[in-house]
Amino acid sequence: MANPSNPRRVKALFLDVGGVMLTNGWDRRSRQAAAKQFDLDLNELNDRHHLTFDTYESGKLSLDEYLERSVFYQERAFTVGDFRKFMFDQSVAFPEMISLVKALKVKYDLRIAVVNNEGRELNEYRIAKFGLNEFVEFFISSCFVHFRKPDADIWKIALDIAQVPRNEVVYIDDRQLFVQVAEGLGIRSIWHQSVEATQAKLAEMGLV
Repeated sequence: MANPSNPRRVKALFLDVGGVMLTNGWDRRSRQAAAKQFDLDLNELNDRHHLTFDTYESGKLSLDEYLERSVFYQERAFTVGDFRKFMFDQSVAFPEMISLVKALKVKYDLRIAVVNNEGRELNEYRIAKFGLNEFVEFFISSCFVHFRKPDADIWKIALDIAQVPRNEVVYIDDRQLFVQVAEGLGIRSIWHQSVEATQAKLAEMGLV
């Protein structure tokens, strides 16, 4: 029987980005704001988004191709560049969570990996803008590996790249379904709902 005062060592943190370290890259709220800003039919935008965004996140479309299908299928009074800038400007950091991850990395010599669903241009912009590559060692992003959560293969690739046993990994995500899939693979996981709650759960795993 495991001794609760001596939890299994954690050697790596796998983290989602949107909803954990940053706001979501291009979610319903952002699309609502875009529809208002650019005078778009929100229902049409959402319909076209849902039909094509998974393909973009899987790395099989460029951002411009996604926008051609979802927004620029007809003539607009604004440019693709205008719309791209608006999309990028929606991203905001959660500095408390980023600071927590950085501190744990240094204190416990953890390997830090991102496991996320994101299209290439948004992903690369957010990595650079918020300095995620300053403390994240591996980016197992859907646009790079061509698998999207909840496909279990994306976590398996992360384990292969990190070379850490799955019982020595903790995965953090704000989507309960993704947490449950990771747990089904034997990865200890935290459903992220607040920095304070996540910090408490990490403390229970020995990361105080």
